[in-house]
Amino acid sequence: MLSTLLAFLGACTLIAASPGPSTVLIIKRSLRSRRSGFLTVLGNETGVFVWGVVAAFGLTALLAASEMAYDIMRIVGAAVLIAFGVQTLWQARRSKGAVDGGWEDAEKSGWASYRGGLLLNLANPKAAIFAMSFLPQFVPEGAPHLPTMVGLAALWAVYEVGYYGLYVWFVGRMKAVLSRTGVRRRLEQVSGGVLLLLGARLALES
Repeated sequence: MLSTLLAFLGACTLIAASPGPSTVLIIKRSLRSRRSGFLTVLGNETGVFVWGVVAAFGLTALLAASEMAYDIMRIVGAAVLIAFGVQTLWQARRSKGAVDGGWEDAEKSGWASYRGGLLLNLANPKAAIFAMSFLPQFVPEGAPHLPTMVGLAALWAVYEVGYYGLYVWFVGRMKAVLSRTGVRRRLEQVSGGVLLLLGARLALES
């Protein structure tokens, strides 16, 4: 049991360390403030838990089996990524020539940060399919399937809160450098470009 748990946490670490749209959004929001970054993490991990529960009930299998349902989610997910990318690039353009305190004035509300993380995760069909294929591998033989899957989903989400919390903390520690107008604008531009590319790739995926 302990070896299975350690293997599960190791796999969770590798998953969290893989760069993706959630990582980009968390870092972007953390540049505003630690509060905004952490609430984005909570929103993202709520999505992780939701997909884990959905997988536990076997509903993600329906998504995997239905090409139309998957394509609809894929297009919605691509639209969300592109919208976040455009918004980020627009903010970078607006920040040109702004004083260093501009980001604090423009900081998103707590609900907006949480909602952004949640929406980005729930709109990603790959997150749903991945939860379906990932979690069952760590259900011990003979263990009740549903409660074990839900428990693993909860552990996965809580573990990633701690993992991404380190990102938020690190960005906060570097804020004196990262909040400079030129650096800030460049980071916004890079983040926006990455989100646009990820959205385009998802939209064009066959």
